[in-house]
Amino acid sequence: MAFHVEGLVAIVVFYLAILAVGIWAAWKTKNTGSEGDRSEAIIVGGRDIGLLVGGFTMTATWVGGGYINGTAEAVYVPDYGLAWAQAPIGYSLSLILGGLFFAKPMRSKGYVTMLDPFQQLYGKRMGGLLFIPALMGEMFWAAAIFSALGATISVIIDINVNISVIISALIATMYTLVGGLYSVAYTDVVQLFCIFLGLWISVPFAMSHPAVTDIGLTAVHHVYQAPWLGSINSLDIYTWLDNFFLLTLGGIPWQAYFQRVLSSSSATYAQVLSFLAAFGCLVMAIPAVLIGAIGASTAWNQTEYGVPDPKTKKEADMILPIVLQYLCPVYISFFGLGAVSAAVMSSADSSILSASSMFARNIYQLSFRQNASDREIVWVMRITVLLFGASATAMALLASSVYGLWYLSSDLVYIIIFPQLLCVLFIKGTNTYGAIAGYLFGLVLRITGGEPYLYLQPLIFYPGWYQDDNNLYIQRFPFKTLAMLTSFFTNVIVSYLAKYLFESGTLPPKLDFLDAVVARYSREHMDKATLVKSDNIVLNELAPVNPRHSLTLSSTFTNKEAFNYVDSSPELSNTEDN
Repeated sequence: MAFHVEGLVAIVVFYLAILAVGIWAAWKTKNTGSEGDRSEAIIVGGRDIGLLVGGFTMTATWVGGGYINGTAEAVYVPDYGLAWAQAPIGYSLSLILGGLFFAKPMRSKGYVTMLDPFQQLYGKRMGGLLFIPALMGEMFWAAAIFSALGATISVIIDINVNISVIISALIATMYTLVGGLYSVAYTDVVQLFCIFLGLWISVPFAMSHPAVTDIGLTAVHHVYQAPWLGSINSLDIYTWLDNFFLLTLGGIPWQAYFQRVLSSSSATYAQVLSFLAAFGCLVMAIPAVLIGAIGASTAWNQTEYGVPDPKTKKEADMILPIVLQYLCPVYISFFGLGAVSAAVMSSADSSILSASSMFARNIYQLSFRQNASDREIVWVMRITVLLFGASATAMALLASSVYGLWYLSSDLVYIIIFPQLLCVLFIKGTNTYGAIAGYLFGLVLRITGGEPYLYLQPLIFYPGWYQDDNNLYIQRFPFKTLAMLTSFFTNVIVSYLAKYLFESGTLPPKLDFLDAVVARYSREHMDKATLVKSDNIVLNELAPVNPRHSLTLSSTFTNKEAFNYVDSSPELSNTEDN
């Protein structure tokens, strides 16, 4: 492959622009947050992210390199086509559902991370357990993005893939380290603008290339390959639905999403941001779909790419940069390729910040160092940003199946965290016993279902399974959704069963070793005054939430402005006095 000076210059220019914006945002907001509130300012941006920046950063969290490259690839690959490009619709619906049902209660209660309500209701042990799949999802997602970025740059210029991954990770980690959410948000604005402009400028030029056949013709007729609209076989309908529900419902319980929700200035703004991002995801997918269709409509033997075509060379996952490079003029690909490469980081930086935020607050502070100073928490966040960034980079360089690991971890987010989030926000009466049982049942059902990407053979063979050409067992049955529903109902049933057994006296109080039913006001429940009762919380989207650092767990989750309920019991009165 020839060395492309234009591509190298484009990448350098855009990388420097991204780094400059990130450092500028950090400098501009370095004094944000009052004394003792700097850690929360880094995590949730002082809760003053406006609609414009918030809409861009929430959209960019989903619309990164994986989103646009993956959408173009799905449309291009003959066995899939547009019918299997589920990410645009799935993630858009995910954002709409998040805005309708989850953004308002989470923002109104003044939480700082997604794990706060779990630790509030179920205790620090359960919060630690739920941190594991949440961390895996964020880390493997960042690693998958860095891996895709290295492959993208190798298409553009003939340089070592490892060097490109390391440099990209260093830049993303650097501005995340110095500026937290502010730097991530403002760089997201630039990155999203670059993707939008770069792709939309490139599409007309690529479409008018002499080697490209009318995409309207190739959508329904076999020209160079099967029609790019694709189809869904009757045998695959349940697999399609399983994946669709995974994207739609499993796209909600991510810290990267709730970090934007919790950083908005009000609950109403949090909802509006979700709806704006849903629209943005759809709009940003259109050029990616068109580029995938153009790739399927191109006679590659008439281009400088030559033969065989990208799918035969097993470069279908890079169809978007290939189209930009070989079907567009140099001055267009100069901008398009550089913009796409820089924009790949727009999701990786969010994942690194999300993972470090959850660790610093929910694991280090609330579980081990409850009296830690704000300065100490800030330094823990900075150290973990470096560690998680380095870990994601190492996985991108060393793991041969990083995408398989990400698929499995995203499944765990859907199967374990989503039903737990439903219960903690909307099902009154669930407790730690049900949460642990649901966690374990969901985990076991997912692992025993197998994972072809990791060559993990199933232990449970559901109806419709078959063996492919590589002797891997493929499940057609929607076992992931089955595992999610099993986890949800197990949580509810075991919670109410434990509640009945202890409150009826069938089991003695000493057996309540998790302090989840009998010892209602135990130290394990970190907020004694607000044990998530729907009748003592006003979900007023205009209620001000002033972020402040609490030195004791009893006031960590307390948001006095959002409560209008006063219990006359001496226990609660004493708690409020404290």
